[in-house]
Amino acid sequence: MAFEKTANGTHGSRAGSFGGPVARWLNGQMIRRSRRKGSTHTLVLTTIGAKTGQRRETLLGSFADGDNAWLIVASAAGAAKNPAWYHNLAAHPDQAEVEVGGRKIKVRASQLTGAERDAAWQRITAAQSRYAGYTTKTDREIPVIRLTASTTLAA
Repeated sequence: MAFEKTANGTHGSRAGSFGGPVARWLNGQMIRRSRRKGSTHTLVLTTIGAKTGQRRETLLGSFADGDNAWLIVASAAGAAKNPAWYHNLAAHPDQAEVEVGGRKIKVRASQLTGAERDAAWQRITAAQSRYAGYTTKTDREIPVIRLTASTTLAA
């Protein structure tokens, strides 16, 4: 399935638009904490910057989607714009990796559409109701991305 880039909306919450050096520092702190404590509902996504070509790490909520596949949501807490990691995945869908349970795994990203997205969205909002609330804050369709394992890397 192709990665079809979803357009930004015209309005949304300000929560997802927090950025800059403080946000990067806070993200790093959350990633370190997640690596120490572990979680079955989060993963560390590593992407290649769409503009910079630099590696970027982001801690995200995730949903298991069978063996060696995960769903992630580009909600940005209902912001008008898609998160930066989404643009990075759209630019380089085959150059991403995830860290789950201490394992680093190369993944391929694909954006779900149509009935497949709708079914995944139902599972996601049933598991974590906060995602349903984000749709009331923005007019953009919130992308759902499947990350499918291709290779396990050394930890």
